[in-house]
Amino acid sequence: MRIGKRIIKWFLYFLLIHITYILVSLILSSITVDKIVTNESSEKLIYLSTNGVHLDLILPIENVDSFVLSGLKYKKNEKYLSFGWGDENFYINTPTWDDLTFKNAFSAVFLKSSTLIHITRYKHKYSDWVAIKVNESELKKLNNYLFNTFKTDKNRKKIILENKGYSSTDDFYKSKGSYSAFKTCNTWVNTGFKKSGLKSALWTPFDFGLINKYK
Repeated sequence: MRIGKRIIKWFLYFLLIHITYILVSLILSSITVDKIVTNESSEKLIYLSTNGVHLDLILPIENVDSFVLSGLKYKKNEKYLSFGWGDENFYINTPTWDDLTFKNAFSAVFLKSSTLIHITRYKHKYSDWVAIKVNESELKKLNNYLFNTFKTDKNRKKIILENKGYSSTDDFYKSKGSYSAFKTCNTWVNTGFKKSGLKSALWTPFDFGLINKYK
């Protein structure tokens, strides 16, 4: 009888933690950190895209600084680069949602693990991308944020995972940081916006926490 009560007790604790996490996440996602106002004109474009869960940051290649481009694979006819960040095991072993397993999800959220930057190359813009105007200073800060996320080797070169992309137009690169319930793929994008002086959420683990502020 005591064992049964303990199981119920721990189950309720577990449920309470998850409910609290979701409620706090929704509250903080709804709080907007306003764009830092400057006298600079916002004439450059960047984009956000989502698959319904995961945010990617997309930049026209001409808006990507040379130090970010250095060491990245891309072709002359490719015009846009999409940057995503996440748990290495989850990225590599979950190419589609049909491949999602409880073990991979649990490992990504609760266990300390290595991370990757996922870069996808596009020849043209897609209609479902959300366009955002930025100025030169914001773009420079965003490029610095991207650059500082890459892990490099002893020669300061970006580390690509050869032949691990999902297709011929994407690749994975080693990244700094560890994924968790408090630092998700969407938190990474939101932090980049915040550090660049762009409108962002106070904190959000969800894709809608940031992208809805630009729709």
